[in-house]
Amino acid sequence: MQDNHTMLVLASASPRRRELLTQAGFVFEVHPAHIPEDPNPGEEPIAYATRLAQEKAQAVFRQLSTDWARSADLAVLGADTIVTFDDHILGKPEDPADAARMLRLLSGRTHRVVTGVSLVTEESAETVADVTSVSFSVLSDDEIDAYIASGEPMDKAGAYAIQGRAARWIPRIEGCYFNVVGLPIARVSALLKSRKIIDQESRKIGRSGLQP
Repeated sequence: MQDNHTMLVLASASPRRRELLTQAGFVFEVHPAHIPEDPNPGEEPIAYATRLAQEKAQAVFRQLSTDWARSADLAVLGADTIVTFDDHILGKPEDPADAARMLRLLSGRTHRVVTGVSLVTEESAETVADVTSVSFSVLSDDEIDAYIASGEPMDKAGAYAIQGRAARWIPRIEGCYFNVVGLPIARVSALLKSRKIIDQESRKIGRSGLQP
């Protein structure tokens, strides 16, 4: 959780990001950003994810700073997660056929998941990226069809959720698991700590007179 003065805002409607940030012990408000999310021509995956994360955070910061009496005490966290394969960006599927196309592309192969994270305050905007490699088992057409019928892939980048039914097809990853879920929480915690936005447990320890 943050200190007595900083208002931490998550610029995302993702329930997964909200759960992870809460799990890490932070108190925050949620104000989703509404910005265009199309990649620029020739934009590389990491550049795309970090740009969107920063644009989301900046958009919400601008919106809230007009209403928040002390904009100097406002910190907005933006994030964007994408799935990439051979440097092609796989967003959320447009329809079941698109989901099937993505899952067939990932089947039996290793791809990367990139999450861009940006923390915007009145003083600065600090943006980082985390990358995780994810290996998929070979999927049969029946497995793909059943998974799509469950509805789980339709609002997920790359058409799968590692924390859901797709977990049974992922024998290994290299990197942060939470990054694949949607928020690299260790990286985010370090970013928030650098701006002196601390979690609840550290706050309690600090109040008791011990060193956090």
